[in-house]
Amino acid sequence: MLYTATYPSPVGLLTLASDGMNLCGLWLEGQKYFGGSILKSASSETLRKELPVFSRTSDWLDRYFSGKKPLPSELPLAPSGGEFRKLVWELLCEIPYGEVTTYGALAKKAAAKLGRSSMSSQAIGGAVGHNPISIIIPCHRVVGSNGSLTGYAGGLDVKRALLKLEGLDLSQFK
Repeated sequence: MLYTATYPSPVGLLTLASDGMNLCGLWLEGQKYFGGSILKSASSETLRKELPVFSRTSDWLDRYFSGKKPLPSELPLAPSGGEFRKLVWELLCEIPYGEVTTYGALAKKAAAKLGRSSMSSQAIGGAVGHNPISIIIPCHRVVGSNGSLTGYAGGLDVKRALLKLEGLDLSQFK
């Protein structure tokens, strides 16, 4: 069974999803791929704000939006996806608060972990774009190799807001 809850954030209403123990999803209202196939299995009767994972996630988000630096590892995360996507999401969790990396740099790391000589930045972009646990798995910290803020499923305005919250000087990005 899947449970859902909402969290009012400075960047809009967030929808949280859990299997009862782990956080399986976190989406911004109107986000591209909102909920994916995960929310199709939820019913309106599964709203359970009292679940410990939702309390922990709300606390994490409260700290994040107040400028603290909580780590993704503080929460029990269980994003649903294939092995390649999960690998990319693990790499996203390694990007430090207040820093960014490029799709190309992630491609090099993924290739090394998979024992390959190279990896397509576009493949990385697809996995990043389908991240089911936005903000906590920090896909907003990935930029284009030319310094562009390219793509964010929650919208570029939200990406800018999150990076600014983390203390980045946005004038360095296109």
